[in-house]
Amino acid sequence: MYDLLIIGGGPAGTAAGVYASRKNLKTLFITKDWGGQSTVSLDIQNWIGTPSISGDQLAKDLRSHLEAYAGDVVDIISDQLVSSLSKVERGYEVTLSDNSKHQAKAILISSGSKRRRLQITGADEFEHKGVTYCASCDGPVFAGQDVAVIGGGNAGFETAAQLLAYAKSVTLLHQGPAYKADPVTVEKVLAHANMTGILNASSTEVIADKFVSGLKYTDTTDNSEHTLPITGIFVEIGMIPNTDFTNGIVELDEYKRITIDPWTQKTSAENIWAAGDCTNVKYHQNNISAGDGVRALEDIYVTLKTK
Repeated sequence: MYDLLIIGGGPAGTAAGVYASRKNLKTLFITKDWGGQSTVSLDIQNWIGTPSISGDQLAKDLRSHLEAYAGDVVDIISDQLVSSLSKVERGYEVTLSDNSKHQAKAILISSGSKRRRLQITGADEFEHKGVTYCASCDGPVFAGQDVAVIGGGNAGFETAAQLLAYAKSVTLLHQGPAYKADPVTVEKVLAHANMTGILNASSTEVIADKFVSGLKYTDTTDNSEHTLPITGIFVEIGMIPNTDFTNGIVELDEYKRITIDPWTQKTSAENIWAAGDCTNVKYHQNNISAGDGVRALEDIYVTLKTK
């Protein structure tokens, strides 16, 4: 039985893994992918200490940092998901996607979240035929074309900024009366000559034959219907926390985020902590997640070593 089992290879989990190694906590580190959500970003400019870094490079750096410190203290299992979590006599047991089982006295859940899918007519049918959830993956395919971004948060505006490098025009639709992104980001992106922002726009249907040719939306201020003639739709409408495997062991909020004590990162269950985008903290950022992972590890160490 391990002292600690860490679930997730994003900034929160990796930071905790590095600290676990330095504190000599025998740890099993499990992740499907490294880097978290930022792997889709071409240019991250707010990772403190690094003015500019790609999401792929950040993922590689996180992995190499943990591997450099792991030694014989932290065992790493990559390319595996945790499918279930259960209570056992001396701690907890997880079952992985390969059906292997592993036990630990304590658990740190830093499993992140996944992208929310667009629930309108044609969205599923024409995914990869004009509808996409990854601008850095698919954006260059739409060079010289008119495209739309659905979503008014930081992710939506960052996607729009990426697309402006090669698209003919970018139109961002947000269903609310005000954008949720940072004001500086909003101002900078909307100032571009090929950029248009539309508020109070509720997307209703993807127009397509073999490939996307338009997007219908309703102006919620007067219920008028409109159609944008575009060939690409980039979806950035939020995230869904990866917490299904917790099986009711920890308390979740109405959005299925793990409820934690922000003072310690403790969950409602004994000897289970959580950090990062799977939790109900107010703000979700790489730097915040890394700090939360460290805070959790510090509390885990004190808890385990004082029992």
